Amino acid sequence: MGVPELPEVETIRARLEPLLLGRRFDRVTISDERLTMPFPPESVAAELQGQRIASVERRGKYLIFRFESRRVLLIHLRMTGTLQHAYDGTLADDPYRRAVVRLDDGSDVGYRDVRRFGTWRLLEPDELDPYLAKRLGEEPLGRRFTAAALAARLVNRRTPIKAALLDQRALAGMGNIYADEALWRARIHPRSQARSLQPEDVRRLHRAIRGALQTGLALQGSTLRDYRTPDGEPGSMQHEFRVYGREGQPCYRCGTAIEKIRAAGRGTSYCPGCQVEAAAQASG
Repeated sequence: MGVPELPEVETIRARLEPLLLGRRFDRVTISDERLTMPFPPESVAAELQGQRIASVERRGKYLIFRFESRRVLLIHLRMTGTLQHAYDGTLADDPYRRAVVRLDDGSDVGYRDVRRFGTWRLLEPDELDPYLAKRLGEEPLGRRFTAAALAARLVNRRTPIKAALLDQRALAGMGNIYADEALWRARIHPRSQARSLQPEDVRRLHRAIRGALQTGLALQGSTLRDYRTPDGEPGSMQHEFRVYGREGQPCYRCGTAIEKIRAAGRGTSYCPGCQVEAAAQASG
């Protein structure tokens, strides 16, 4: 199951921003108590009503709705969360809808979540930065994410490189799909010990991470099951996967059949034909 990662969350943010900037939350209905735990959904909904959006931002896999009051609504979509926008009460009936925000222009933003792992957290102005700082590292598409910065994150890591890429405190926004795609691009075996990578490996990996994420952004993310853009359209990155979900199919680079293994506790797709050099180093 594909989980919203950086390209999907950024696509949602970019699509929602022009629709929400300056808009007021006229009515908020939250029907799932798990969404706002440990706070009652009714009280969170009441506090959100009347808030006016000042900006729509993203940090890692979090969506950040900043209000003119300087309070913040922090949304994490987790496995199956999506946000949908529709005008004039045209949101279709959906048994998996957990919340609806009616905006002051009469349009609605609905939050859909099949697995119910997503979270809505209302924060005070001084709470956001400390909250995110504990949980997130560098933005892989940001200016501070250089090959040297990546090397510094990996130098003492004994974990498999796949695990290091999934650690949000090291690299904010990476997930299973784009980690597999980046490692294929960089010709690095996912079980290679992170600290074993040579400088040239790290430079290739840095380029590969940015390349995989930028491709995902350009294609509006990947839709494998639940993810949709706010207007209901699927992404198309899934049609460009090099390894993810392609077990048994030939590698686009060397023709070897793609295999699926466990790495970092996750199902991991890789090419045993051209992602072998780092594996040999790791076992040596």
